[in-house]
Amino acid sequence: MASIPPAPPFPDELQLRKVAAVVWCWTGSEEGAADALAEARSQPDLLLDAVEPMPYPALQTAFDDVYPPRDQWYWRADFVEEIPAEAVERHAEFGAKMPTWKSTMHLYPIDGAAHRVGPTGTPWGYRNANWGMVMAGVDPDPAKVDAISSWSKSYWEALHPFSAGGAYVNMMMEEGHERVEASYGENYERLAGIKRSTTQIICST
Repeated sequence: MASIPPAPPFPDELQLRKVAAVVWCWTGSEEGAADALAEARSQPDLLLDAVEPMPYPALQTAFDDVYPPRDQWYWRADFVEEIPAEAVERHAEFGAKMPTWKSTMHLYPIDGAAHRVGPTGTPWGYRNANWGMVMAGVDPDPAKVDAISSWSKSYWEALHPFSAGGAYVNMMMEEGHERVEASYGENYERLAGIKRSTTQIICST
């Protein structure tokens, strides 16, 4: 969920319109991309199709001008296994209420190699998750902190019942110790034990 930025190369008539946007990344041949994306790109009522070949660093930096340093951010996040119809309705509801044009919700796909490791093989245990979800209220004006944080919290609270329980910790605010434990699940105690023993070794030397 996002608002179309109010600047070129976006058409004037679409700028600031709230939309559901998809950012594609295909790393194979151009012919393969055409086949893989054909069905999605042929859907009716698409507002904009800007798919084109580009260097990978160009994709990585595509939104740097939209989100420069010193913007005010408030995050809430979760891992998600499934997105039922009721969750889609909640996303549409809160997407229409984004408090600033920079505010956004992202769903990052989790698949491939991430699913080929067991839940206790690494510290991250949500190997059953199919999406990493984050609600981010964003604006450069400190006076809007309450608005962006309230939206992010309410959005998260509405969608959390559909989540797998924990979140990517880099996308969390100060949400209490229980949220940290939930984000590492059954691996938390083992990690805490390693940290305690490492601290003792460092102190003893």
